[in-house]
Amino acid sequence: MKEKLVYFLKKSTPWLSVLILWRLSVSFWNPGGILAIIPIFYFSFVRPIPWFTPFAIMFCFLIDYKFETLVFWTSLYCLFYAINGFQTFFDLTKLDRNAVYVFILFLFIGLMCLLIPNFTFIGMLKTIWVLLWTSTLYVPITELTKRLAK
Repeated sequence: MKEKLVYFLKKSTPWLSVLILWRLSVSFWNPGGILAIIPIFYFSFVRPIPWFTPFAIMFCFLIDYKFETLVFWTSLYCLFYAINGFQTFFDLTKLDRNAVYVFILFLFIGLMCLLIPNFTFIGMLKTIWVLLWTSTLYVPITELTKRLAK
């Protein structure tokens, strides 16, 4: 029984981490469930899991729902997924530190696209906060999920 429970937890860690981080949405610490983008990015591009892409697209759409953006994060994810298909130029699975710099670039592009049309000083401060907070939590969250999924 114990082995079955451990096996289940190992296999469900990527899926549960997205669900939990999206559900723990708090306006200051996790606005719109944006921290769920960390395991979505990690398990889609750095350590791909079979059949994770439809799940990731659904949760990008749910992040859009909480962020009140139409299909912004979903479109950005799909665009990045298409660009990642050209692995003859770069391979995220072989980068150091779980491709943290690529994740920061992905998040930066997304947040800047949201900030520029509605630029305010407070909006800029919130954008900087979300970028710094999410980028800081990327390595601990990915390392934790990686160890739990082993």
